[in-house]
Amino acid sequence: MSNRVAVPDRAARAGGLEVAIKAALKRRRGVWFGWSGRVADDGTGNGPHMVEHDDIAYVVVDLTPDDHQEFYNGFANRVLWPILHYRVDLAEFTRRDLSGYMRVNAYFASRLEKILRPDDVIWVHDYHFIPLARALRERGFANRIGFFLHVPCPPPEILTALPNHEHFIPALAQYDLLGFQTEIDATNFSRYLANECGLARRDQNHFVSGDRVVRIDVFPVGVETESLARLARRAIGSDFVRDVLESLSGRAMILGVDRLDYSKGIAQRMDAFERFLGSHPDWRGKVTYLQITPKSRSDIPEYAEMARQVGEAAGRINGTFGEASWTPIRYVNRVHSRTALAGLYRAARAALVTPLRDGASPGPSSAPCRCRWPSVRSGRRRYLRF
Repeated sequence: MSNRVAVPDRAARAGGLEVAIKAALKRRRGVWFGWSGRVADDGTGNGPHMVEHDDIAYVVVDLTPDDHQEFYNGFANRVLWPILHYRVDLAEFTRRDLSGYMRVNAYFASRLEKILRPDDVIWVHDYHFIPLARALRERGFANRIGFFLHVPCPPPEILTALPNHEHFIPALAQYDLLGFQTEIDATNFSRYLANECGLARRDQNHFVSGDRVVRIDVFPVGVETESLARLARRAIGSDFVRDVLESLSGRAMILGVDRLDYSKGIAQRMDAFERFLGSHPDWRGKVTYLQITPKSRSDIPEYAEMARQVGEAAGRINGTFGEASWTPIRYVNRVHSRTALAGLYRAARAALVTPLRDGASPGPSSAPCRCRWPSVRSGRRRYLRF
């Protein structure tokens, strides 16, 4: 269960959540349930719709304009997203949006109810569906239900800044398993359950909620490195990658690939590249920074403003340092396939990954974290110290 579903007959998407779920479902039969991505004009004829492909049933439903505005654009992306990314200053709360968020979760539960079997394991993904387990429990379902949060989980001091947090954040205790990306995220939510909900702790990873034992654990999402390496080796010879490399005229390429979002640190990244060119003039004309940034949530004011700021930053840097034969930054808002991106990853001299709050963290210890990862270029193991 996720907000967006990678239905095979729709346009290809390369979002991390969709890539990860599809990879997991390859190994077992299952049903992938969620929003179709369509907004219906009224409340009729909105699903569920089913597509079957490779032993996976994709079941999707539409949303009405009010549901989409209040649930998705409103509470999910103008309240939960900024607060979960530690940006309380960007949250804009309205009771109407909260009501829409709860209403849509109940709506999804009612649609999911029609296809559930007693022995189904339900795997719910991300902040869109925090209250979904409670909605299913209220309908009498005793299935095992897990939840995975794909974004950071801030400490209780920030979670409690969320208006009405006590009415729906504790609903996560209706899940049997809660998964997080990092130890810090899991610890933050454990503190919330203990401090704000008063739940008794059985041990490091388990809380008692009524007659239910809730397990909290860490399951960092990664990529299938061997398959990505194979894909990159094939893609490096594609016409698309060859054309990009030829256009660079032998210059080194720095690559950034991110959805346009304030959590990705794109504006700060461009500022850093600008300072780099200013303090290292010997690199001018020798390196090109390619930033691929598909736009998202453009009808939300904060995202529209960010698009303007990033576009202006790229223009300013190109105007200051660019020459007739060289453009320092190539800023592209188009979506590219996973194959095309894999080829660019292999071709790049460096990749810039600079989320402000995202991904793994070495934790509070001052000791270095030793991370092992297989090189996409060579297949050899490399050891990095952070």
